[in-house]
Amino acid sequence: MTDTLLPNGLKDGGGDRSYFRKGCNPCAQTGRSKLQNKRASLNHDIIKEMRMRAGAENLLKATSNNKVKEMVLLELSYVNANLQLLMGQLEGLNSSVEVYQSTQETANIPLIALGLKETKEVDFSTPFKDFILEHYSDDGNSFEEEIADLMDLRQACRTPSRNAAGVDLFAKYYSHLPLMESRFFSPNRPTGIFFTWYDSFTGVPVCQQNLSLEKASILFNMAALYSQIGTRSDRQTIVGLEEAISSFQKAAGILNHLKETFTHTPSYDMSPAMLSMLIRMMLAQAQECLFEKTALPGIRNQFYSLMKMAQEAAKVSETYDQVHQSMIQTPIKDNVPLFWSTMSQVKTNHYRSMAHYFVASALLDHQLGPSDDEDQQEKTLSQVYDRLPEGRSPLDILKNKEERERIGKAHIRRAILGHEEALRIYSLCHHLTKLEILEDILRASHQRSLNKFSENENEEEFTDYTEAPDIISKTEHKAEMEVPATTKGPLSVFSAKQRWTAPRTLRLRPEDRDLGFTLKGESPVQVVSLDPLCPAAADGLKEGDYIIAVGETDCKWFSVSEVMRLLKDVDEEGIDIQVVSMMDSNPAMPTKSATFCGNLPKTYSMICLAYDDDDKNSKTRKVTKKSSFLSWGLKNRLKSASTLSLPTADNSGTLPWNKPCPTFPSSSSYNNDSVLY
Repeated sequence: MTDTLLPNGLKDGGGDRSYFRKGCNPCAQTGRSKLQNKRASLNHDIIKEMRMRAGAENLLKATSNNKVKEMVLLELSYVNANLQLLMGQLEGLNSSVEVYQSTQETANIPLIALGLKETKEVDFSTPFKDFILEHYSDDGNSFEEEIADLMDLRQACRTPSRNAAGVDLFAKYYSHLPLMESRFFSPNRPTGIFFTWYDSFTGVPVCQQNLSLEKASILFNMAALYSQIGTRSDRQTIVGLEEAISSFQKAAGILNHLKETFTHTPSYDMSPAMLSMLIRMMLAQAQECLFEKTALPGIRNQFYSLMKMAQEAAKVSETYDQVHQSMIQTPIKDNVPLFWSTMSQVKTNHYRSMAHYFVASALLDHQLGPSDDEDQQEKTLSQVYDRLPEGRSPLDILKNKEERERIGKAHIRRAILGHEEALRIYSLCHHLTKLEILEDILRASHQRSLNKFSENENEEEFTDYTEAPDIISKTEHKAEMEVPATTKGPLSVFSAKQRWTAPRTLRLRPEDRDLGFTLKGESPVQVVSLDPLCPAAADGLKEGDYIIAVGETDCKWFSVSEVMRLLKDVDEEGIDIQVVSMMDSNPAMPTKSATFCGNLPKTYSMICLAYDDDDKNSKTRKVTKKSSFLSWGLKNRLKSASTLSLPTADNSGTLPWNKPCPTFPSSSSYNNDSVLY
């Protein structure tokens, strides 16, 4: 296990304590670790107060003495007050986003990270040893080292490092759970092992004996860790923004898998309604990072660039508005921190105001000239507006200078009002007021809009009450749920229940920009409507084939639109693709064999005969000594694998502990459209 252990860097830490697992650092004294320690302490205090309240309520029901009832009611009011204070402190921890931000962060609006769920330590040693002895008639002490290694792995998951190694740590433990469930958790015999996890929003503990809560909580913490990696990324660089985008999309993907797989989890933070809201929030933050990535190189002061950025900003505003609407629904609003809903509302107004500012700049600073493409500008403007003021057309606005200035000023007024509303909402939440960088950004944006309005203000003009139209949101890069790791492909196709051919490499050469087939379906995309006379068909492409790679890009998880982007710029030389064909998953039954008993024929299949032979003690059958039930290499050290397993709800795997498991499956698809090439 030396490949999974690292020195902890402590000078006085000898013996076993001088090492810890890769991806785990329980000795780190960072702001994030201190915050997590406070969360654990608060959870302990909350459960203590809840036990006191439960005892007081039981006493109140049982007693008939009025004096005792008065004393119990007084104690209940005191306990409830303490609970309210503790809940407020826990909400404050969930609002402490500054500790998760990048140290290089200087000019970006802070993002929200999920806190890790806390759990109690679990002792597998005695229950597993007893089960091994009673159920498998083997000596449990011979597996003491392996059980200790499993307990150490679970303990390490409580303090993961905020990087890919921490994610791998969660994935490694999660991949052990299906085998552990099949080996030690019998439906007819309780193990006596209780898994306790605390709600990340309310601190209320949930305790279960089965592994469903353990699996769901590990997935939640993996998504939370991805969100923390996203907030830590340096958003002043393209590389940092790409890391943040990928992390938030992976967090959304894991939360969606959790929502679809574990539908009856008793913890409220993993309820379907709460998970739906968290998925929206992760995708909204990914969309915000996509907007920042587009704006990072600089926004060209041109008509088309400004209009494009206006629609991109409107898209970010729209996604945050959807997040806010889901947060204010009952009962989510009673458990979500006020900081979160306020932040989403602030960003909704801020990015909507930015959209109006960009449109105003495009209309006020760029008049239609003789060299400009009039038709293109008219088309661009008509795509920005859902509706136009009555009696006006896009061409009238572009050609008429006064009309253009009137609409532009209306947009800048809406931008100013939106920025003022964002500042007002910001001042209502005392947790938000601690974020000085957020206030600086909001005030700078507000001042920029005021300056633009003053530059175009004419004192001789009468007050104009023209209302600016709403801006249609549009983006070239939509945030979508992402699969956390490279895998064998979607389970709907690439599973043990399906059979497919070996990958075939074909050369695609378009004729008049037509590839000769249509793509449809979820990931992986499928070839349909194949022209039998096209070059691809002549090269071996078949109707119903699945495209698994385009060039050097693995596209098993790609949607139709993503594969389309890879194929749309194929030149005359063409591009190599890899495809597979599905085979019949129901092979023919074995041939039947006839036997005779008492001159009456009896027909059995080969399968039945095989089972009969197993039940008989044939003298000619070779007898081999059965090995121990856990002699699969369980005593061997676990080697670090390049891919780690996150199984689906069908956790009936029987893989050895020392073999790599299948990686994370996706249960979502994003595009069902057909695209004709």
